[in-house]
Formats: sequence, C-alpha cells, structure tokens
Amino acid sequence: MIEVFQIEINLLNIVQSLIGLFLSIALLQSGFDKIIDRKGNLEWLSSHFSDSPLRGLVPLLLNVVTVLEIFAGSCTLIGSFVNLVNGNNMLLTIGLLIAALNFLALFLGQRIAKDYEGAAVLVNYFILNILGLLALAN
Repeated sequence: MIEVFQIEINLLNIVQSLIGLFLSIALLQSGFDKIIDRKGNLEWLSSHFSDSPLRGLVPLLLNVVTVLEIFAGSCTLIGSFVNLVNGNNMLLTIGLLIAALNFLALFLGQRIAKDYEGAAVLVNYFILNILGLLALAN
C-alpha cells in the first residue's frame, strides 16, 4: 500500500487503472479517428465488407462502433483516475464491460469479412480487457 497525499493506493488499483488507461487510449483514438475521418473510414469499411452479409449495414455499424468506442474509452479513462483516487471501480468496470462488447463486435465483423489477420489483432485487446475485468472482480 502506497500513501500519497492522504490517498491510499494499492498495487491492484494501479494495475486496474493501467489496464483501463491503456484501453482508453486505444478506444478513444479509434473512436475519434472514426469521427474525424468518417468519409475515409466509411469508404474503407464499405470496401472491406463489400462481399459480406454486412455490406448494407456498414454506415449504421460504423455509428454503433464509434459510440461504443467513445463511451467505453471515456468510462475507462475517467474510471481509471477515480479508481486511483478513491478506490471506486464502478465506472472503470462499466467501461471495460462496454469495451469487451465492442471488441466482440469488431471480432465478429472481421471474421464475417474473412479478415482473419485483423481478427487476430483484436484478440490481444480482448485478453487484456478480460484480465482487467478479472482484476476488478476482487
């Protein structure tokens, strides 16, 4: 246990928050990229899913994934700091649960598009996400 300015921080809180911060960076960067370069993302995704059953749903699914990423990224970012300051991990847990759903949706999309390499990259994020949830399950 480390005491800093009357705030007690233990190693588990630090690990939980580091996982949350890591995933918040990935999620917020990805979500903001989808907002800033929506046209480019929509063009790439439309091409990527052109031969899949999802081809007509790409604009809708892009909106859904963007909202999930921004919401999960915001919850994990803020929740990580709250967790460090007072040990309340509810917001961080919510963020990680939403992030897990987002990674599952992305993984399903990559598998449907038969982009197995893209799907494989997501496995690392999902494993870290699950480890974060397990660390919060104390």
